[in-house]
Amino acid sequence: MSDAASNPGRTDGAGRLPLEGLVVLDLTLARAGPTCVRHLADWGADVIRIQPPDTGGEEVIGRREGADYQNLHRNKRVMTLDLKTPEGHEVFLKLVARADVLVENMRAPVKHRLKIAWEDVCAVNPRLVYGSISGFGQTGPYANRAGVDQIAQGMSGLMSVTGEPGRGPMRVGIAVADMTAGNLLALAIMMALYERERTGEGRWVHTSLLESQVFMLDFQAARYLATGETPKQAGNEHPTVVPTGVFPTADGYVNIAASASHQWRRLCEILGRPDWLEREDWSTQVGRSRDRQAVHDAIAAETRKQPTAFWVEKLEPEGLPCGPIYTVDQVFADPQVQHLNIAAPVTDERGAVRRVVASPLNIEGAEKAIRSPAEVTGRHGAEILAWLGYGQGEVEALVGKGVV
Repeated sequence: MSDAASNPGRTDGAGRLPLEGLVVLDLTLARAGPTCVRHLADWGADVIRIQPPDTGGEEVIGRREGADYQNLHRNKRVMTLDLKTPEGHEVFLKLVARADVLVENMRAPVKHRLKIAWEDVCAVNPRLVYGSISGFGQTGPYANRAGVDQIAQGMSGLMSVTGEPGRGPMRVGIAVADMTAGNLLALAIMMALYERERTGEGRWVHTSLLESQVFMLDFQAARYLATGETPKQAGNEHPTVVPTGVFPTADGYVNIAASASHQWRRLCEILGRPDWLEREDWSTQVGRSRDRQAVHDAIAAETRKQPTAFWVEKLEPEGLPCGPIYTVDQVFADPQVQHLNIAAPVTDERGAVRRVVASPLNIEGAEKAIRSPAEVTGRHGAEILAWLGYGQGEVEALVGKGVV
C-alpha cells in the first residue's frame, strides 16, 4: 500500500478499519462514481476528492451543502485543482505517484483531453488501480455518449419489465443503474488490489451503466437468452412464481410470497380457505400460474378482511415470507432498521448534526462510522500539497495562480 500512514491529515475512526493505508484519488461526479468511492471511504481509505475550481457560485455551494452531496461524499478530504493548467497537471501526477487507486466517471474524450486517462498515468505509477465508469462502455459505437441513470434503465430493458401491464414503461424509483455500476466497480477495484498483492502491478478496471443494468436483469435476461421469450411487465406480481405479490388489507397492503407447495398449503389454511386445496387446477405451481389473476383475486378477498399487522403476525411464524409496505418515514421508524443503525449521525462544517445512510456492509471487529462530513470547499488543499513536498511559498504561488 502507499504511505498514507505517514499522512498527518488522514482521519481515523475508533479501531482499525480494513482499508486504512489505502490512498484513493476521487475524480468522480454525479452518482455512479461517488457510490463506488463511498465504499472505500467508509471503510478507512484516505480518499482525496479533486474538484475543479469553483465557477458555479452560490448554486454549486448550495448543492454541495445538500443532503444528497453529504450522503455521497462523507469521509473524504477535498482539494480544488485545475487540471487544465500545466501546474495543476503536475500536482495531479505527483498525487498519482503516491496513490493506490484512482476512480473517474468522465466521458472518454474528456479524460484523454486532460491527459489523465489510464495510459497517461500507468507509467507514472505501475501499481495504480484505475477504476472507470461510463455510460455505455469504454469502446464501441456508443463509447463517447453521455449516459445518465434513466437512459440506462430504458436501454437495458429494465423499464420494459417494470410497472403494470398496459401502463407503458416505468422507471425504478431510485437511481438503480448508477448505484449498481458504483457497487460493481468497487468490487472490481478490490479484486485488482488483491491481484496486485501477487503481481505488484495495477490494472484498469471499468464497467458502465448499460453493462451493469443488463447484468441486473438477471433471471429475466437469462430466461430470454435460454428460451427467446421476451419478459413483460408484471406489476407487483412475480413474473413466474404464483402466488407472490401485493395484497390489500383492511388498513393498507401486505407483501406475501407463498409459491412452494407447503407454503401454498399453509396459506390456504391460515386464510380459512382449505377448500382451495381441493381445486386440482390450483394444486401445482404451473396450474396457479395459468390462473394467476383468479388466484390473486381470491387471496385479496380474504386479506382485505384484516389489517396488515394481523397477517404478518399470522403468516411469518409459519415460515411464509411476508411484510408490510412502508413509506420512507416508516422505514426509519421500524425497530429492525433502527437496530441496524443504518441512519448515521454526522456533524457538518457548520456544526449542525444531520443523518446520512450508513454503509450496509458489516465487518466484525471493525466499527463503521461517519468519521467526517462531506466538505463543501477545497479546504484540505494546503495540507495535501505539503504531504506531496510543496513548501509554503510554492503553495501560496499555486493558490495565487488559481491552480488550487
